[in-house]
Amino acid sequence: MKSLSDILSKHNPLTGPQYISREFQDFGLRLAHELNDMKNKSLYIKLAKTVPRYILEEAKNSIKDASNVRSKAKLFMWKLKQLKLKP
Repeated sequence: MKSLSDILSKHNPLTGPQYISREFQDFGLRLAHELNDMKNKSLYIKLAKTVPRYILEEAKNSIKDASNVRSKAKLFMWKLKQLKLKP
């Protein structure tokens, strides 16, 4: 896990509209970018804040190699639901 100062040093608030001040915000934005779903970036920030990180990482890693899908975001949400229901 990176320190907050490392994360904030990479982001310049003057170059873009993403004003982040917390680590979960950075993780949510990176997740939205990897899934090509910047339209719903607030959803991923909320998920990063409320859902345990290991579940999000497992869902992200399971769809990382999926190449023949229409929407990686939909596949990610499906896998996330599967992992949350798992006892």
